Amino acid sequence: MKAVTVVESGVQIVDVDTPSPKDNEVLVKVHTCGLNRADLVVADGGAHGAAGGPGTIVGMEFSGEIVKRGQNVKNISIGDRVMCSGASAWAEYAVADYGRVIKIPDNNMDFVRASTLPIALATMHNAIVTIGNFTKGQTILIQGASSGVGLMGLQIAKNLGAKLVIGTSTKQEKFAKLQHIGADLVVNSKDKDWVDQVLQATNEEGVDLIIDQLSGYTINKNMKASKIKGKIVNVGRLAGGHTEFDCDLHALRRINYQGVTFRTRSISEIREVYSKMWTDFSNLVSLGKLSLPIDKIFEFNNVADALNCMRDNQHFGKLILKL
Repeated sequence: MKAVTVVESGVQIVDVDTPSPKDNEVLVKVHTCGLNRADLVVADGGAHGAAGGPGTIVGMEFSGEIVKRGQNVKNISIGDRVMCSGASAWAEYAVADYGRVIKIPDNNMDFVRASTLPIALATMHNAIVTIGNFTKGQTILIQGASSGVGLMGLQIAKNLGAKLVIGTSTKQEKFAKLQHIGADLVVNSKDKDWVDQVLQATNEEGVDLIIDQLSGYTINKNMKASKIKGKIVNVGRLAGGHTEFDCDLHALRRINYQGVTFRTRSISEIREVYSKMWTDFSNLVSLGKLSLPIDKIFEFNNVADALNCMRDNQHFGKLILKL
């Protein structure tokens, strides 16, 4: 089969062996793949603990049809239309653990739309609902709201009945689009007074929950923008993984600051994340209340262009590879 594979000069589509599913896995004939920022790390050879290096097949999100299943897989059949997350996804065939496989709703959803959903839904359900324990009437701020995962977070917060949804972006031209998606207020995380804007919008109290996809320069200001006894969930490090941390401010505001990642979760933990997410959100997805805009669709052979588009960070919504 053909697969987008890391080589010394970057990535290249090469012929590799078709994988065989283990007892707990399914083999999927891939139709479309979603791009995520973590894919850039792998495509560039791996960093910060991410898998990479020559021979690695890129990709972690895809949709398609099941063509083979392991003997321990239940409730999924050959021929099912599915959306999945896993590894080595940008290929003609990919495997996924059954716990990371979701049947595409019977609502005329196509493969393209389906391939935008698994990672954003699982990541933000875990961060907002499970870890953040967000409840109706609370306020929330999502750092890095214009990413695919961030856009999903805005919609989730709105559908859960947030009193105020705040998103951040460093690009003014994206503000109106973020408000259309679900943000009540958008601020630029590089503006000196963005914390003051948040405090003003929350009667000087700060927000109940911050979902931080940036880290880096945002950490201490996040704590200033947080309510006393508020929560901050560290989902991503797009602005850097190392910075000075104001321990005094953290203590004074009695902030619950928690980090999350899928990289150190066991497969049973990941299965639980996906199961809880789909239990809570399957109806909202089927009704079209949780969906992501699609910015561009690239043919599989144009994967280099797709990666460059992701690097340029000018898109709004998901980038897709179509086989």
